[in-house]
Amino acid sequence: MIAAYVHCLRGIIVREGLRFVHQRERFISALVRPLVWLFIFAAGFRAVLGVSIMPPYDTYVLYEVYIVPGLVAMIQLFNGMQSSLSIVYDREMGSMKTLLISPLPRWYLLVCKLLAGVTVSVLQAYVFLAIAWLWGVEPPPLGYLAVLPALILSGLMLGALGLLLSSFIKQLENFAGVMNFVIFPMFFASSALYPLWRVREASPWLADICALNPFTQAVELIRFALYCQFDLTACLGLAGYLVLFLACAIVGYDPARGLMERRGAPG
Repeated sequence: MIAAYVHCLRGIIVREGLRFVHQRERFISALVRPLVWLFIFAAGFRAVLGVSIMPPYDTYVLYEVYIVPGLVAMIQLFNGMQSSLSIVYDREMGSMKTLLISPLPRWYLLVCKLLAGVTVSVLQAYVFLAIAWLWGVEPPPLGYLAVLPALILSGLMLGALGLLLSSFIKQLENFAGVMNFVIFPMFFASSALYPLWRVREASPWLADICALNPFTQAVELIRFALYCQFDLTACLGLAGYLVLFLACAIVGYDPARGLMERRGAPG
């Protein structure tokens, strides 16, 4: 029985990997967005702000410490949405139904899809960090290893969010609008570009929203881990959001719920 679980996990990860390899535009588009921010927006910040020092990173300039980790999290956010988009596509084509009617537990199948998406997002994040290193952003060498657990946890949380959204979206053409509605508010109402204390100086209520934003927890955990520090609050927040989103996604893919929808609500 254990062999069946392992075979299922391997098959789903290999399928997602092959899809990623054959869809090169997906890889390129996932890197173009953060690279534009890195080369243009962040460079403009550095030119205007110079070498302003922000605690607790007293040896790194603003754009290296705040922009780059935020862009890494952006890659994972877009990848989580792309993974959910592929689920909606698979459901329309019928392959998702074939997967979900297998004898293995439904929750395990959804977790396998989630792990497959995280594997791709982690690879994309490291490719971006390599390009950022060529641009002159050089965190401690140990930081590249320390950030791996943070990337996995943040990728799981953002992927679970995408999985939850895919359980409510029935048609592929409706997904683009939902993605924009979720991605941009999450990104801009976070600490990806500015420290929370700076946001609080401008607007206390906006800072409270940013602090509750799950994307902020992902950014903070990645930011601290990349510079060999650990943010316990962000880690616990990410774990809580992961459990919440994944549990809701499993309920959303409940076969009884789908059967009720097919029959129609009772009159």
